[in-house]
Amino acid sequence: MNRTTVERKSDHELVVRRTFDAPMHIVFEAWSNPELFKQWWVPKSVGMSLVSCDMDVRTGGTYRLVFSHPAFDQPMAFFGTYKEVTPHKRLVWTNEDSDQGAVTTVTFEENAGKTLVTFHELYPTEAALDEALAGSAEGLPEQFAQLDELLAGKS
Repeated sequence: MNRTTVERKSDHELVVRRTFDAPMHIVFEAWSNPELFKQWWVPKSVGMSLVSCDMDVRTGGTYRLVFSHPAFDQPMAFFGTYKEVTPHKRLVWTNEDSDQGAVTTVTFEENAGKTLVTFHELYPTEAALDEALAGSAEGLPEQFAQLDELLAGKS
């Protein structure tokens, strides 16, 4: 069974890894196609909804994700810029919704029809990483398990 590993690499770095039983191009599509991304990105257990997902997945393109939750008066938006897009191999984006946002790098490595995804976040401060680990990063294993379920129906 594929397991998600979450590791704090330094005071500013978080690395998450998981191998998916699907070819690299299909896994990359789940990260770059808004309709697929919406199906797995939000951990079901948190009760949030991804109400809009705009992604222009190209170097220099932007993204904007808007979430709602019954406990929030207003939706929350997260947005940034794709700094590097190498189809099927690598995505790098900024998280510009706060000055404590990480730079996220996702790499895809195929071996024998399976794909190792490495999700790396570099935060500007130790406090920003601590906050992420206490919040959104807790959902990453569930998110990756949801991605695994989605891919099982695609490969």
